[in-house]
Amino acid sequence: MITDERQREGRRWSRIAGTIALVIVGWLAVIVALTFGSAPGKSMAIVGPQSQAIAAISRANGRILASNDYFTIARSDDEGFVARLYAAGALLVLDAEQTGGCSGLPPSLRAKRSNPSLG
Repeated sequence: MITDERQREGRRWSRIAGTIALVIVGWLAVIVALTFGSAPGKSMAIVGPQSQAIAAISRANGRILASNDYFTIARSDDEGFVARLYAAGALLVLDAEQTGGCSGLPPSLRAKRSNPSLG
């Protein structure tokens, strides 16, 4: 009896974990798909090792705005920048402005943008 109850409880938690994983994967797939439709000139966050991201941005004719070990923010005014990034070896490309509020702007301009009374 106790074993059957533990098995049912284990299956229940497995289903919950599976559902959560499915929701996360689905959300990520939608975000990635929407990134392909981004307008030229938007900031993109390239997720992955810095050296790989910088190489992909260079091959995709983009401009690096900011970079750290795990994220590199870049921009290009040309159509198809996201597709070129993936073709150049980028692991994951996200719309930086939508996913995390990263605008690629310096902190002083970001403050002015969020608070127009600053000037």
